[in-house]
Amino acid sequence: MKRILFLSTGGTIGCKESSEGLIPALTSEELLPYLGDMGADLEIDCEDLLNLDSSNIQPEEWQTIAKRIYEAAGEYDGIVMSHGTDTMAYTASALSFMLPGLPIPVLITGAQMPLTHVLSDGINNIRVAFTAACSELKGVYIAFNRKIMLGSRCVKVRTMGFDAFESVNAQPVGIVDARGLHLDRNAAVESDMPFALHEQLCKNVMLIKLIPGMNPEIFDILLNHQYQGVVIEAFGAGGINFIRRDLIAKLEQLVDHGISVVVCSQCLYENSDFTIYETGQKALKHGVIQGYDMTSEACVTKLMVALGQTNDLNEIRRMFATAYVKEITLP
Repeated sequence: MKRILFLSTGGTIGCKESSEGLIPALTSEELLPYLGDMGADLEIDCEDLLNLDSSNIQPEEWQTIAKRIYEAAGEYDGIVMSHGTDTMAYTASALSFMLPGLPIPVLITGAQMPLTHVLSDGINNIRVAFTAACSELKGVYIAFNRKIMLGSRCVKVRTMGFDAFESVNAQPVGIVDARGLHLDRNAAVESDMPFALHEQLCKNVMLIKLIPGMNPEIFDILLNHQYQGVVIEAFGAGGINFIRRDLIAKLEQLVDHGISVVVCSQCLYENSDFTIYETGQKALKHGVIQGYDMTSEACVTKLMVALGQTNDLNEIRRMFATAYVKEITLP
């Protein structure tokens, strides 16, 4: 009999109506009956780790969650965690990098409608999550809308639709159809790294999306407030303007001050490539780090974890040139 730990952290899946709108209310024990008969075939321990709207889940909560998973990994065959959808992709990415070499599957799931609603999508989500938690997968995944997706590749793309998450630039690891759950082992996390907890996070990281005509002086905020890293969503394959408003010169200034600058694309799909255009090549010459086809969520959380370990820009650059949990496709 598989032994599974069920952690609840709040979110819509466990919400109830109140005079002030939906609020987290159901405990993990109260969520468990929605598993139906499959719960009888498992040994499940329930634990209410947090009870938050996911917009309030921040790096401090990631540290709490990662530490609990690290402690429990040797005692369970798998872990299922309920979580709000708004920041689920950030949490999944953060945990992917904070727990290298994770030897068991950790499935994060939630819902667009509370489980107490007769039409809730959460019932299928939680059942698929528990099914995948009993598999031989290793690493962090999101289970949503009958799909199992790499935690480091997910993005929330819909605010209301049940197909709320996409696996960006990577095929889903698993899908559910009339024959059951099908897992693609080749798409899953593979790691020969020793299991570890990277608990230290750098919280002084910013995400900035470029717009035409952006004033380069906005980046002075990073210098004035002791930020250590910034992720920039550039245009297309990596375009950054340098005529009239020279953003590239400002990025060089940031790098010279020891700030790690990671640049990815505003385009959700496919990769950035700074070698194609003059603007990208100028940026590379000034020390920026390419994010290639990583999601913004993965870039931000990987940078937080990396800066929690070192301030050496060359080491940060090496880390971003390494695929730890299939978060990046390198040329």
